[in-house]
Amino acid sequence: MTTADNKSANNKSAGNPTVRPTIAYLVALLICGSNGIVASCVNLPSYQIVFFRMILGMLFLFGLLGITRTRLSCKRHPEQLKYLAGAGIALGFQWALLFAAYRHVGIGVATLEYYCGPVIVMALSPFLFHETLTRRKVIGFLIVLAGMVLIVSYGVGENLSITGLIYGALAAVLYAAMIVLNRYAPDIEGLEGTAMQLAVGAGAVGIITLLVHGIEIPADIHAVNWGALLILGLFNTGVGSGLYFPQLTKIPVQRVAVFGYLEPLSAVLFSSLLLGEPLGILKIAGAFCIIGGALFAETARSEIARTS
Repeated sequence: MTTADNKSANNKSAGNPTVRPTIAYLVALLICGSNGIVASCVNLPSYQIVFFRMILGMLFLFGLLGITRTRLSCKRHPEQLKYLAGAGIALGFQWALLFAAYRHVGIGVATLEYYCGPVIVMALSPFLFHETLTRRKVIGFLIVLAGMVLIVSYGVGENLSITGLIYGALAAVLYAAMIVLNRYAPDIEGLEGTAMQLAVGAGAVGIITLLVHGIEIPADIHAVNWGALLILGLFNTGVGSGLYFPQLTKIPVQRVAVFGYLEPLSAVLFSSLLLGEPLGILKIAGAFCIIGGALFAETARSEIARTS
């Protein structure tokens, strides 16, 4: 490639403000795809894992805000705080339900069910955000959904827990609510918005935990459990959330939904390679459908640009 070609490519990248947010979003999804793997090493109930995870992630991000001396924008946009608080509550409970689903139906199936959330958002986006759904995008999402059906169908023969499936479905609904609420707080972004959501979510999960269960640390919990919990809280939650949430207001909601399937796909692959969860023909076919459908839907934007 010549110097002129390099300059042209750089100019195109610089002229598209969604390139860097999209890359950060993809990295965050890969980190999130390993959540179930790390959580499997922690011998605590799901609600306690989520509580400690959110506390650690919140402390990490607020510490980073202090180090960078970031000016808080929430004071300039107080009307958006209610949406951010709602997103934080939805975040806390969706994680608690998802981690419970991990224990009942496995990481791969639970994560795939959880990712019905973006499909719900996609269906609502024309009404909530006035974003256009093209025929190509709809076809792409149908292919993605077909892939999910194939993968979940594979798990039906594995005596899936009804309770676990209900947990996963409720987590998906709360996931959709979290994405929608974040879109209504576009001016409180970056690490600040993420840290505030983790703080609210930790408070909500902590209150419910104290009222319903209480916090009890098993006597047989080992050092490896604490190490995994620190990784889950500081890296997966702190770094992962810091990359993930700021991008939700910077890229189109359909791209959030389409590219978001990298997380369940990576979770299925990680759980198969590292935990030995079965990966058969139906799961492989489903994975191809997820990737192919996502690419097919995302290329709709470039096709429209060429014809306009």
